[in-house]
Parts: sequence; structure tokens; C-alpha cells
Amino acid sequence: MISAGDLVKVPLFDCLSESQRERLAANVAELNVEAGEWIIREGETPSFLVLLEGAVDVEKEYGGASKVRGSYKPGDFYGETPILLDAPTIASLRATEPSRLVRLDRNQFKELIDSSPKCTNLVVQTMTKRLASIREYMRENNPLRVLVVGSQYNDDCREIRAFLALNRIPYEWVDGEKDPDRIPVDRPARAGGAFVVVDNSVFVHDPLTVRKVADALGIATKPHRTEYDVVVIGGGPAGLAAAVYGASEGLNVLLVEKNATGGQAGTSSRIENYLGFPNGISGDELASRALKQATRFGADIVMTRRVETFSPCASGYTVSLEGDLKIDTKAIVIATGVQWRRLQAKGLEEFTGKGVLYGAARTEAPTVVGKHVFIVGGGNSAGQAAMFFSSYAKAVTLLIRGAGLESSMSQYLIDQLARRANISVEANTQVAAVGGGECLLTIQTTQAGVTQEREAGALFVMIGANADAKWLPRELQRDSKGFICTGRDLRSFPSDRAPYSLETSLPGVFCVGDVRADSIKRVSSAVGEGSMAIAFIHQFLAC
Repeated sequence: MISAGDLVKVPLFDCLSESQRERLAANVAELNVEAGEWIIREGETPSFLVLLEGAVDVEKEYGGASKVRGSYKPGDFYGETPILLDAPTIASLRATEPSRLVRLDRNQFKELIDSSPKCTNLVVQTMTKRLASIREYMRENNPLRVLVVGSQYNDDCREIRAFLALNRIPYEWVDGEKDPDRIPVDRPARAGGAFVVVDNSVFVHDPLTVRKVADALGIATKPHRTEYDVVVIGGGPAGLAAAVYGASEGLNVLLVEKNATGGQAGTSSRIENYLGFPNGISGDELASRALKQATRFGADIVMTRRVETFSPCASGYTVSLEGDLKIDTKAIVIATGVQWRRLQAKGLEEFTGKGVLYGAARTEAPTVVGKHVFIVGGGNSAGQAAMFFSSYAKAVTLLIRGAGLESSMSQYLIDQLARRANISVEANTQVAAVGGGECLLTIQTTQAGVTQEREAGALFVMIGANADAKWLPRELQRDSKGFICTGRDLRSFPSDRAPYSLETSLPGVFCVGDVRADSIKRVSSAVGEGSMAIAFIHQFLAC
């Protein structure tokens, strides 16, 4: 319990009268933490913290890595900056020895500085010094961890840029064909063509793969254990939700993602109708927050590793990963999502990756500056892509087969598109052919029987999706379109009990998100299914 005598030892509280200290001591919270324990984490709602006893390190994330930025001793305080700026916590605190702290909420802190000019001056002086030290650190330390060198049409470079962006790892991209003068002169002589430099020290090339870059960055690409309670296959919103809820409820969880977490939702520039974010949130930021949650609760996250198959074993199932890795698990959550449906048009395959792309990653923004961009599709993803690229491209044209957007796109997006001057929508229109030389230059569109050829800087295809389920065991029942059946939709179930709602035709194997038959293709629905699956897994494991 905090006493007025504890507070008088702290210079900040020494500014107060005895009655003020007594009133404050009666209302503030006391925190007692052990060495290694987190006190507050970056991004959380801030509190004002004062160290009474012990020692605390300040850790800040820069370029995807956490670094110790300083240490606090008894009498030091933290949290004034984010509270006064009405922002999330800007750094994390972790005890380096058993420590005791005072915690004030936002209102108590504001009452504190209002009650004493001396307190206010001390807080403002400390805040000013800290902001100056942050500016100095940013000048001395480049937050860019990765340099990617290669053509915009190099598939390996594109995949790596998308991987870095989805994992929110700052990078610089140099198109070696357009800006040869910016290619580092100290690269290894054998590093011809595209290459990557990590932390100014590690060169990745020949072959250039996402996994090699992930290894260089210290991102886990192999499981830490051989046995788990739950293996989640897929790191989109549904898979991340399953990992968060499973790990938070004490299950040993492994999430395996073949690329980067976030799935198709991770490429969305702005999700504006997700509950709790009145100003919207980008897909990669939402995925990044979920990934941090899952990691903090103890889930193992493995990226750039594909699950090849799984089969029954004595303890449940053996999951075979790419690279001849095998792990055992009691239950499985399939959350592999969907893949963009292929567009059928003359010349399309020739220019895929050379101006024709499936999906619309935000990393493509620099490649469309000043160009006329076409997007095929009428769903929310296509609308969000159009809004994003309209800030870079000269013009953005949405091509849809139907008569309008009302049946396929949220009204708020339709309204936004109508207000953007350089966005147009062409209904009842199809792409008949594409053409060019080394890259895409033109497309042919057909509308009402009339075909016209048009200059095109890029063509993004977003026309629905196919289930990513061909690799799964044949025993899993599917619907006519290849999506996984669950619960009451199963035609048969090999057990005396009834299947749980999200359970597949294999007991203990659950399916969530877009890959599940008749699922609602929305981020919020996927998150709900991921969390529900864990509740059913608890029931399954208790049988």
C-alpha cells in the first residue's frame, strides 16, 4: 500500500503539500513486479508511472526490432508524453530487478500537474528532454533495416517487399534498372541481379528468397517444439484470432504461415467498418497488432513455411511442414483463406508480374505514380485499392461485369469512390486482352459489344476467390466449389457424437475464415470464427 511517506521521497511529489500527498496516496495504484516482468507495453493505453524501488529498462521498437533505450532509477517517472499528446504508449517498460511503482491514471495525472506549478514545470522539462533525445536518436540511427535492389518486375523482389510491408519492417527499394547510381558500390562481386541487404551487414542473393530474408531478420521460420496442443494453419485474421485466444487460454499454440501474417486483409489500405476503429485501420496494422498479442501470450509463430499435409497419429495428428519438418498436435485449425481467381483474357499470363498483378499490395504504390491504373473487381478490396492508388496514379478505373457496385461493395466505399475525381467506374465491362513489350502497355476492354484498346500502366485483378484447399487431405469434405464443410453441413462424421459447429469431417480438425464453406467474407466474421474455434477445441480436448 502506498503511503504519503513513500511519495515524499520522490522529487515530483515533494512539490505537493502533505494533505495533497495523503489524498494522492489513498487513490493511486501500487505495482510490484519481478525481474523480467513487463510493466507496460508499447502501443497500450498509457498510465503515469513513478518508480519507488528497483530498476527498469525502457525498450523501443525500431525497424521491427526492440532495443533498450534507457534505464530508470527510483524517483524517475514515465508516461507524461503519451498522456499529454493523447497517444498510445510510445515505449515499453520492463523491470530488471524486483521493483515497486506508483501508477496514476490519466485523470489523476492531470489533477497532479494542475495542483502544483512546480510539478507542471518538472514534467514539462523532463518531457522536453525526452523529445530532444528521440530526435537525436532518429538522426543517428536509420530505422530502415532492409535495402531491396531489383526491378519492379522481379517476382522475388515483389514478394520480399510485400513480406516486409506486411510485417511492418521499414525498408528502402531501389529499382536497379531505373536508378543504377543508387545501387551500393560495396555489394559482393558475385551479387549480380536482384539482392537484399539486411542491417547494413547481411547480403541475401542467389537465390533470393523470402525465407532467407526472414532468417537474416531473425524472424522464426522453424517451430521451437515438436508437440503442440493446437496448430493453426494460416495467419490471416481468423488464424491470428485462434492463436491469440488459444495462447491466452493456456494452450500451446503454433501458427504456421506460408508468407506473412494478415492474409488478403493485410493488403487492405484502410478497413473503415471494423468495430472499435472509428478512423479506420490498415490491414497490415491490424495484423501487426494481432501478431504482437499472440506472441505476448506465448504462441509460436512460424513464417515462410508451408504445411504440406497432416495425418492421424496416436496423440492426434502429425503435421508435415515444408523442409521435412514434422510436429504432433492434438487439434488443428485450418485458416488458409482464399486465392484470387484467375482472369481469362488473351495475353494475360505473359504479363502477369509485369504490370498485371493479382491483388493490390500497397508496396505497388511507387510503381503506379502518374499512370492510368485499371482494377478488375467490384468488392470492398477493389474499392479500397482504388482509393489508395488514386493518391498516386493519374487515374484509376474500376472495371466490373455487373450493372453497378451496390450488390458487392459497402455503401461507405461507394460514396468515397464517387467523391474522388480521378476514380471512374465502368459497368458491364470485361477485359478481352492485354498487350505490351517487356511490360504491360495496353488493355482491350469490351462493353456493350464494343472493344477498345487503352493505355494501361497497371492492371490489378481482384475478381473473387478460390479456396486454398487443394493440398488438404481428401477425407475433408468440400462443397461444390472446393470450400471446406463444417458442422451441420457435413454429410457424414466418423464419431458417435455430433460434430462441433466449426469442426470438419476429421474429428479435432476445425476450419475458420474464408476457406470455410458458406462463411461470411468479412474480417470481423473471420476473427469471430477464430475465437469460437478455440472454445470448441477446449470441449474436444475435454472429451
